[in-house]
Amino acid sequence: TGLNWFFCSLPAATAAVYKQWIPNTNFETASNWDKGRVPCARDVVHFEKDKVVSVFVRSPHALTDMYLPLNGELVLAAGAAFTAFDGSWDPACDSGGTVRFADAEHHAWFDPTLWQDVLPSGELKPRGPIFSVDEERVPCHYDDVIFQPQSSFRVNTDSSQPVIHLRSISVMGQELNTPSSWAGYLGGPSAPLQFHGNGTLQVTGTDCPDKSGCACGNTLDGPRICAALLRASGRQCPEPACQSPLQPLGHCCGVCGATINLDFTPDFDLQKYQDRLVQELLSQPKYAGVQMAISKVHKAQTFLGITSRSATPLIQIVLIDDRAGERAGTAAEQLAADIMESIAQHGEALGISSGKMEVATGSTTSGQVGSHSVSRITAGTVMGLLFSLLLLGGILFLYRKGKLR
Repeated sequence: TGLNWFFCSLPAATAAVYKQWIPNTNFETASNWDKGRVPCARDVVHFEKDKVVSVFVRSPHALTDMYLPLNGELVLAAGAAFTAFDGSWDPACDSGGTVRFADAEHHAWFDPTLWQDVLPSGELKPRGPIFSVDEERVPCHYDDVIFQPQSSFRVNTDSSQPVIHLRSISVMGQELNTPSSWAGYLGGPSAPLQFHGNGTLQVTGTDCPDKSGCACGNTLDGPRICAALLRASGRQCPEPACQSPLQPLGHCCGVCGATINLDFTPDFDLQKYQDRLVQELLSQPKYAGVQMAISKVHKAQTFLGITSRSATPLIQIVLIDDRAGERAGTAAEQLAADIMESIAQHGEALGISSGKMEVATGSTTSGQVGSHSVSRITAGTVMGLLFSLLLLGGILFLYRKGKLR
């Protein structure tokens, strides 16, 4: 129905991205303790005196003793409390000991493994055909960040950029989406215990102003992101099935599949184009197992052997699939060919001026295998042609009148 169409189309106009921080420093999280369990009545709880920490406590606890840090806080939920152990037998705590709170200093903002895509409600976003290159798995400049309600945390914001821009930050169930509300929170007692590092978080409250999309803004911290990913995966990229894997911009490791780089005009709408590709191509049964990343990036440029990003934007499409061996990347290659064919037919109407495709599969080496320029005669070109014709006509007229030799 028309009503259903309206609600299905709505997300295209409000492409907000919510990323939720995964680790916490809650008292009841077993992994936050060196013995891998929550302290019980016979235990002595030990917080290192020089470690700064904020700890959320959900429920009441009986303990034998507790050593607190010099700089920290215990945030008690309704009904939470600490009482002294009365000596009664507890079958769940038959032998006491010293239980130490784990070090929370190593949780880094620019570690993609510590973030997850969620819905505005905080529920995990369902897995679909769209994925993000590694730089965009960490919050981008126009993303909304969620720290789980009823939860404490500590995050290291060390960065290669002095300011980390965000649309909003939600802490303890409260959304802070204006510069003033965020400044007020930073001035409170909890923020210095939750955030540390040389990067300053700044809330703007603004959406991406460009319908062709906005670059993520994490390029300067790309090396941090990749270092964190490689630490988590054994310090090296997985061996790809193709001989010369592709290296998408913003992605740490080479991939088998295809990339398409699009040059665009002011008519291009990134969200609408992504929806079109999903509905018309990715949803086809033959492309089950194919995933796509699409975003605005800045072209790579090399000067004196140093690679950096230029100010020139382009739309990058990355296509990968779940095929193995010689078939690795073949479904992604076919989808890329279909996208290029669609650009040849409809590119001008979609605001695409040209596209270039590169492919690497298990049976081929990578390389540019296709490009297409969408011809478009602009008003300036037409005016130039008219002016030239008028000039030639004038010269011919003067020549025939004998005014010009």
